[in-house]
Amino acid sequence: MTQDKDAPLREDIRLLGRLLGDTVRDQQGAAAFELIERIRQNSVRFRRDDDIAARRELEDMLDALSRDQTIQVVRAFSYFSHLANIAEDQHHIRRSRAHLIAGSAPREGSLAHALEAALASGTTDAAGLVEFFDTARVSPVLTAHPTEVQRKSILNCETVIARLLDERDRMQLTPEESEANLEALRRAVLTLWQTRILRTAKLSVIDEVNNGLSYFDTTFLRELPRLYASLEDRLATAAPGLTGTELANFLQVGSWIGGDRDGNPFVTAEVLDKALAMHAAVALEYYLNELHTLGSQLSMSHGFVSASDALLALAEHSGDHSPHRSDEPYRRAVSGLYARLAATYRELLGHEPARHAVARAEPYADAAALSEDLDTLHRSLVANGSAALSRGRLRQLRRAVKVFGFHLAPIDLRQNSDVHERVVAELLETARPGTDYRAQDETGRCALLLEELATARPLASPHVRYSDETEGELAIFRTARRAHQRYGRAAIRHCIISKTDDVSDLLELAVLLKEAGLLRPLENALDVDIVPLFETIGDLENAAGVMERLFSLPIYRNLLAARGQTQEVMLGYSDSNKDGGFLTSGWALYKAEGELVATFARHGVRLRLFHGRGGSVGRGGGPSYQAILAQPDGAVQGQIRLTEQGEVIGAKYGNPEVGRRNLEVLVAATLETSLRPAGAEPTPPAFMDAMQALSDAAFTAYRGLVYDTEGFERYFWESTVISEIAALNIGSRPASRKKSTAIEDLRAIPWVFSWSQCRVMLPGWYGFGSAVQAFLARHPQDGLALLQRMHREWSFFATLLSNMDMVLAKSDLAIASRYADLVKDVALREAIFGRIRAEHQATVEALLQITGQRELLEANPLLKRSIRNRFPYLDPLNHVQVELLRRHREHGDDPRIRNGIHISINGIAAGLRNSG
Repeated sequence: MTQDKDAPLREDIRLLGRLLGDTVRDQQGAAAFELIERIRQNSVRFRRDDDIAARRELEDMLDALSRDQTIQVVRAFSYFSHLANIAEDQHHIRRSRAHLIAGSAPREGSLAHALEAALASGTTDAAGLVEFFDTARVSPVLTAHPTEVQRKSILNCETVIARLLDERDRMQLTPEESEANLEALRRAVLTLWQTRILRTAKLSVIDEVNNGLSYFDTTFLRELPRLYASLEDRLATAAPGLTGTELANFLQVGSWIGGDRDGNPFVTAEVLDKALAMHAAVALEYYLNELHTLGSQLSMSHGFVSASDALLALAEHSGDHSPHRSDEPYRRAVSGLYARLAATYRELLGHEPARHAVARAEPYADAAALSEDLDTLHRSLVANGSAALSRGRLRQLRRAVKVFGFHLAPIDLRQNSDVHERVVAELLETARPGTDYRAQDETGRCALLLEELATARPLASPHVRYSDETEGELAIFRTARRAHQRYGRAAIRHCIISKTDDVSDLLELAVLLKEAGLLRPLENALDVDIVPLFETIGDLENAAGVMERLFSLPIYRNLLAARGQTQEVMLGYSDSNKDGGFLTSGWALYKAEGELVATFARHGVRLRLFHGRGGSVGRGGGPSYQAILAQPDGAVQGQIRLTEQGEVIGAKYGNPEVGRRNLEVLVAATLETSLRPAGAEPTPPAFMDAMQALSDAAFTAYRGLVYDTEGFERYFWESTVISEIAALNIGSRPASRKKSTAIEDLRAIPWVFSWSQCRVMLPGWYGFGSAVQAFLARHPQDGLALLQRMHREWSFFATLLSNMDMVLAKSDLAIASRYADLVKDVALREAIFGRIRAEHQATVEALLQITGQRELLEANPLLKRSIRNRFPYLDPLNHVQVELLRRHREHGDDPRIRNGIHISINGIAAGLRNSG
């Protein structure tokens, strides 16, 4: 009899749904519960049977709700979306564990599979993999943005529920224990129900920093060291001679939160300074707690175990003179480490740690000094027959200190090139009146900037009062310089230039770095990476040319030597999509990467790509594993950074086990892509030509709708929740770059988020259907066969279609039509929604033709199951949201209605998971 592997998932969803229903009945009354249950049953019936009568009955029921009933319904279905996510995450953990317990072959996408494949290929051995990791860099980078809808209090409630579900899975509970677990779940669901889902005040940048740091406490500080240990042990199993070998710190987590100034006036030097201190506090408090526990564990007596001279010296200088520990050198040594780290905490943060040391001590000069002392403990234990003791908490702590240092995670600095231009222009004009920098052409600008970079003389004078913008930018870089001196250079490693158009944009940043001492011309020293960000379609097309011209400058090449001849380039997925549509964006990114690879190879510079991917497909999202494997040959080279944004951070890293799995996936994909056998067959020219033709046609269709259709901007603002999103307390950054409603000024993130809320998902597919129709019309004999072959043989095209398959499955044009009805101009509504509907149908038909599927997601049963489980609970939220929007726009600003809209936004985002 075939085992139903999904039965436990359905049981968990039923259990959580029942507990939520019981809570609603107890808290809101039987009538509220019965109303919600009728809505749920009708929605399930419609989704299961495609019952049109059920949909009509559902819509009539929802439209007739009173204001208070509406809020109750929205809350109930929103919370259910959150509970369904918890159950689904737990099921992924359950299935992964079952796979491991069964001793099955490693799954594709796992780190174990990647290692086995690399070793089996014959292209490398275990020692070669150690060398690979010596120069590798894999870095997910957390970012805050205007559609992050989760409150930390809600995340805390969900963590408790997940832990209790996990307990039911892993332990054989007695009847009494099982009842206690169930009672704890009831309490946790009740707490969730009674916890406010929305913020009452807009997030500050420091709030966002604090939210980001919660994932270090939950996941990164513990799971990264465990991942390193597991990888080292696997390599030692493959080659016993590598036992004891420790890998380089190739996997690290970064952050933009607190350093990303592009369009966010609230990120100041003071905020950056506070964020850096908050990072340090999290790292140091973790180390102090671990040392305290480690001291209680290393209780060995000198009469029973030997100790190295170095270890005895640590014990002697520890300041721990308790007679009760006089013969316990390891414990006394740890007391000394704790005392020095407590002094470091006091020096860096200005106050005492929660738990005092046994004695005063000198602070550590840097994290490397602490690391060396921990290594002394390790070496003494290994040398004296206690290696097993060194492989537990001490091993994890040693790795944590090496990875996280005193800075925890590097904070990237980002600013728009226009701001750098204005600041440099003011500095030059003040120092040399008549320069008129902004009136210069590119050649003239570069000449002025290179002249400044050739001298150590600063431009800024302490005797001049500059504009607030210039003062603010200079303060940021000076704060970065102090951070290097205080926390180490790893605290800030990258400065990113948004809207990079040409070489002068990079040289402007170089001049500003020189002002703060982060670039020192006489030493050819550069303390941070200068990272261009190419965002629009035009920028991506020009990227390789910009880098070609940059590498031809001797001054810059000398500076690059200080960065290990490695140049990072960031590629923007969100803005290129908003600019040119899903298909053209993907193709422009792919081509830009290939051209950059060739350019860097010619100049002997190592390329590190930083992928500015969002959570949604419309912003470059989708499964990270497939996305990395689909990169052009040579585009990874063992080094990759990518952004993790919005609700995707919580989904990927809110649960420690899920977080560990996602980190492993990034490493596995980087390893597999980088070690692909050389000399692989190049992409056939016919594939490239076909893709270019598809891109051209899709670009025309997308631009024709979004930018060239009169009234489209009004249609967008009236048919989506963009106005309400702009008013939500869900981020410190404004939704638009300027005070306007123009699509050009709107940030890509709320643009995509708005289309996902109304279930159109337009940025993730629009233009593909038209493109395929045009291609097949020009190639009636063999066009379809060529596209089908591209899908089978070209991972880039297959990944593109897989992501589009996902986003189309999450769209629902019947629900979207109700949002379209909010557009007051009937002719405008019918014209634009008619085009959207027709393109959607053409796109679905084209996708199915090319992939050979009979229906969407036929090749992805896991996601299909997920949608089947959650959409009956998501659909009512959409219907209620439409009605609330109508009431809100017709009858004025009722706070309860506005609150209901915002709760529905949260619930829909949770249900779709990768929507923003």
